[in-house]
Amino acid sequence: MRRDLPYALGGLALGGLLLGNAALAPDARPIRALDVALVLVMVAALAVCRRFPVPALVVVTAAMLAVHFRLHPGPAAAFPVLGTVYLAAWRGHRAAAALASLVFLGCFLFRDFAVAPADQPAQQVAERTSLLLGWFVAANVAGLVARQRRAYLEQVEQRAVEAERTREEMALRRAGEERLRIARDLHDSLTHSISVIKVQAGIAVHLARKQGKEPSATLLAIQEASGAAMRELRATLGVLRSASDVDPVGLAGVDGLAERTRAAGVPVQLTVTGQRELPAEVDQAGYRVVQEALTNVARHAGPATARVDIEYAPERLTVCVTDDGRASPSRPVTPGVGLRGMRERVTGLGGTLHTAARDGGGFAVRATFPLDGPT
Repeated sequence: MRRDLPYALGGLALGGLLLGNAALAPDARPIRALDVALVLVMVAALAVCRRFPVPALVVVTAAMLAVHFRLHPGPAAAFPVLGTVYLAAWRGHRAAAALASLVFLGCFLFRDFAVAPADQPAQQVAERTSLLLGWFVAANVAGLVARQRRAYLEQVEQRAVEAERTREEMALRRAGEERLRIARDLHDSLTHSISVIKVQAGIAVHLARKQGKEPSATLLAIQEASGAAMRELRATLGVLRSASDVDPVGLAGVDGLAERTRAAGVPVQLTVTGQRELPAEVDQAGYRVVQEALTNVARHAGPATARVDIEYAPERLTVCVTDDGRASPSRPVTPGVGLRGMRERVTGLGGTLHTAARDGGGFAVRATFPLDGPT
């Protein structure tokens, strides 16, 4: 309704101009109640012409022709019709605007010739009608030009949005290609180094057994861990080459992870409470938390025993890794790349991560993932 107010005010102004011109014109008839009612009908039609352009055009044309036949106020009766013709052409109703223009001009010319005095030359009536014809042609053309300009601006805006979307897609694609290139380079360099480690460990195991000796548990753990690392690197690169981002590892592989850690000289106690199907991202993140925590135990805890507790609950998954190593609250731990990456994985899935030294010695990592809430 607020957007219709300017049209209603414009209609009132045109109605006042029309009645004032009829009151001052020497050849106009006296204004009666029906004439005022016709003007009010025109004002009401203009007030709703934004929402109903064609019905408003019909009502305004009919009302102004009736006013012209009754009062003969002159060209002022054409002004409301000109406005609705422009609006109808602007909204795309070209045929209705052209037909209303022809009907109004024809009836206007017929009325002028019918009531023209005998001493008034027909040239004056024709000139006034020609002037109105130029106004109506201008109104139709202006409406069409305004519509084409609006369509052009909408097209330009749409092209700009499409260009922005295409630019973002191009940037994302280039970023993905760059990440894939870095992953390939990293895979090649790491695979080469780990392959050397695996080969050397295999040779050492072979030579020990050839000499009738049993290879040490540390050597066997190096051989197994290097093989597992190569398999994970190949799997990760395969995921990057495919459309899926889901890592094939999960909490089902924690038993093997704990076994490899024991082979490396760190006793690990594993406790799993409950069981349920997990989203692939949560399953992968839980495995990576356990993997990183056990790696930190083997690297930094010294002679220690690790404990892994995995609790499946209806609303959350809790993964807790503790050790009794040399960490203590008096010596704060500076977060490294592993802890930061662990935190990013957990918080990216809407979970929480708590890492801190234990009061009795050792370090604790506790990650909680929501399972039923939004991620």
